[in-house]
Amino acid sequence: MKKTDILLMCIQNLKRRRARTFLTVLGVVIGCCSIVIMVSIGIGMKESQEKMLSQMGDLTIITVMPQQGGKGSIKLDDKAVAGFRQIANTVAVTPKLALDEYSIKLTAGDNSRYVCEWTNVVGLDTAALPKLGYVITDGGNIKDNDNEAIAGQYLAYNFKDTMRPEGMNMIQRWGNYDEKGKELPLDAPYFDIMKSKVTMEITTDKGKFTIPLKIQGRAKEDYSKGYETSEGLIMGLNDVKKIIAKAQNGTVKKKSYSSVVVKVNDITNVSQVEEEIKAQGYSTNSMESIRKPMEKEAHQKQMMLGGLGAISLFVAALGITNTMIMSISERTKEIGIMKALGCFVSDIRRIFLTEAGIIGFIGGIAGCILSIVISIIVNVVSLGSFSFSNVIMAVKGGADITRVSVIPPWLLVFSIVFSILIGLCSGYYPANKAVKISALEAIKNEQ
Repeated sequence: MKKTDILLMCIQNLKRRRARTFLTVLGVVIGCCSIVIMVSIGIGMKESQEKMLSQMGDLTIITVMPQQGGKGSIKLDDKAVAGFRQIANTVAVTPKLALDEYSIKLTAGDNSRYVCEWTNVVGLDTAALPKLGYVITDGGNIKDNDNEAIAGQYLAYNFKDTMRPEGMNMIQRWGNYDEKGKELPLDAPYFDIMKSKVTMEITTDKGKFTIPLKIQGRAKEDYSKGYETSEGLIMGLNDVKKIIAKAQNGTVKKKSYSSVVVKVNDITNVSQVEEEIKAQGYSTNSMESIRKPMEKEAHQKQMMLGGLGAISLFVAALGITNTMIMSISERTKEIGIMKALGCFVSDIRRIFLTEAGIIGFIGGIAGCILSIVISIIVNVVSLGSFSFSNVIMAVKGGADITRVSVIPPWLLVFSIVFSILIGLCSGYYPANKAVKISALEAIKNEQ
């Protein structure tokens, strides 16, 4: 028999027993839907965990520190930094050099009218800033060796106006709310830090000296990157080294960096890169130590929820088997006639397997469609209200959106294929039973 003839015969046989076929397909729909929804809830939990962790810091950043506070034999120096850059899957590496040993004051405006009595100055590899995820909202990247700097987002608010009386000489940054408790927008700072001459005054135990700065941009506040993005200054690594040399009268003591930041190309490679760095004798810190246990827990919950859904599909498989056995008992004479006419045993087996596969396929497709609808409804309800924009967000998600149920395309494909396989496996025993029926006994059957 041709494949098309077998397919048409199967469809006609299923149509003849519509009520039974519908109920069998419904069982597959419920089972498939259970698996998809249960697993999607587990994936949604994993997604919400990763978003929570990403708010705490970049999941692909590793901070490397020397053991024993830098007093051991293994130093975190330029040679070590060069070695980190050779590790596979690293996209950016930069030392982080802070001017935390000296007293720093910033002045701006005519006659140094505006004064910032304290700030945090950090030296980084300027070429690595975009790859490390530093966001510059105004201006652009900075050059090294030219005293250029990027100001933290709120650094300008830390300047006092020396021409105003004490207590009224700073812009209020905190506690600005209206009568309804809504936060009010900030007033503009006294001056535009990017258009003013800013001077950095450094005080050491040997005296004071000043460095004229060129503020070339403003960083977006991100505490996971460091305090410098909020109320500090980011400078080139060489510029900071020169400042340290000047503070030490040109005799720089060779010492290791306090930390080095390593950016990995993908979250899945963080563990491998971190292990390689640890093998060299350094201490590391990343979100991987938190992410791994949470990922394992989410995976266990996915397996548990998927297992509960699989029970429903197993029950549906029993329904398919029962339907096919009933169909054989009702079509015994038909099977005998097909054998008497010379129909191949393999074709008879193929007919019953195809019918079972069609039931699984239709149930899988319908189950996936129903799962998508249920997932959208659950997500829209979790977002608070039904609207077109919320429906779009329930489907696509977003950086600030936490979805309860997430259905990736692979889950839908897996569910359909799994439903077909369940149908074929359920129809295997009835199909074998059908081909074993004697042609003569089948024709004599009065049913």
